[in-house]
Amino acid sequence: MKELVNSLHGDKVIWAFVALLALFSFMPVFSASSNLAYMRHGSGNAFTYLLKHAAQVLVGFFILYKVHKVPYHYFKAISKILLPVVWGLLIYTLLKGTIIDGANASRWIQIPFIGITFQTSTLASIVLYVFVARYLSKKRETPITFQNSLWELWTPVFVTLIFILPANLSTAALIFSMVIMLVFIGKYPLKYIGIILGAGIIGLTFFILVAKAFPDAFPNRVDTWISRIDNFTSDKPDEDDYQIEKAKIAIATGGVYGLGPGKSVQKNFLPQSSSDFIYAIIVEEYGMFGGLCVLGLYLLLLFRFVVAAHKANSLFGKLVVVGLGFPIIFQAMTNMAVAVELLPVTGQTLPLISSGGSSIWMTCIALGIILSVTKKEEEIAKEMDEKQKREDALQKLIDKQLQEDEEAEKVELEGFSIVDTANPMSAVLNKK
Repeated sequence: MKELVNSLHGDKVIWAFVALLALFSFMPVFSASSNLAYMRHGSGNAFTYLLKHAAQVLVGFFILYKVHKVPYHYFKAISKILLPVVWGLLIYTLLKGTIIDGANASRWIQIPFIGITFQTSTLASIVLYVFVARYLSKKRETPITFQNSLWELWTPVFVTLIFILPANLSTAALIFSMVIMLVFIGKYPLKYIGIILGAGIIGLTFFILVAKAFPDAFPNRVDTWISRIDNFTSDKPDEDDYQIEKAKIAIATGGVYGLGPGKSVQKNFLPQSSSDFIYAIIVEEYGMFGGLCVLGLYLLLLFRFVVAAHKANSLFGKLVVVGLGFPIIFQAMTNMAVAVELLPVTGQTLPLISSGGSSIWMTCIALGIILSVTKKEEEIAKEMDEKQKREDALQKLIDKQLQEDEEAEKVELEGFSIVDTANPMSAVLNKK
């Protein structure tokens, strides 16, 4: 175990928080999956779902471990290479969206021969954040012009968002918000940010109008997220209201200390209780205390991301930590806000806790890159420490040699005297 811990490089605090969230996830996932087991198999035995979640978490940590071994500056080139690949995957997803639980999600594709569903927008977001960080760090030494940045930066950003928007408004909005935050931190000119924000709002409004005027032209999820926004701002009952009501009942029932592990009642009525609405189950079983503890872990993780970004020795490293770390926390806050009806239903999972392979794996990739940045800082600090130790050892050898030379010189001087007590005439007087 000690050898395993020693093989983990990077920020150990981030490793600890990630491990705590992943370990805690087993209890609510196991509890919330009992309803799925009953609905699909009639037994109510959720052990199969627990094993599946355990396998997903183990694979996720394997991915995290392998990614954090890669020097983070390699991801500059990787992001540029993968961006066109991601566009192709997004287009394929729009055209061949997989049906999950009877609903045309149009967010997932099924990996051939394995049967695992994969949400391409999560991979697209990681690649895009690293690409934006790469651009901002590259252009730091030269003045940024709007015309050049429009082609080199914003065209790839908007192309990616256009491919995500029809199927997943919440993810597109999250990515756009995080990109704006990233360019702001990267000191992109504020007047250009204002122009981009205005263009984004106009483009979204135009898209919504076209989608409402020609609903058959967008057969994916456009009508779903438009209706979600309409229903959130009105009192019209629908399926989302049913989910929110059950989530609020679960939170109210939990009280301060909760009903206890595995004793949730609303998991039997709440759809997506092991993924989108798992936070409501956590509060019902562990109470407000448990819910605040989970919230606190995410906030502490956010604080650690800030520390890691501050310690990074390069602008690219700082922007990568911010660009990949903050969206994880923002997604968690969005998931929790949906559970208490502060936001309309978005379909965002709770990172590292909700069940779902692709979301766990993509989060682990992002965390692996962040740990790669902190690993670099750790290696630099270790190298500087070793260099200082070598200098101290060398200085000790020099001091020891000087001391030995001084002692030898002192001994030599003690054996030699400039006063000769012998009679200089003794040789003549003694001569016969």
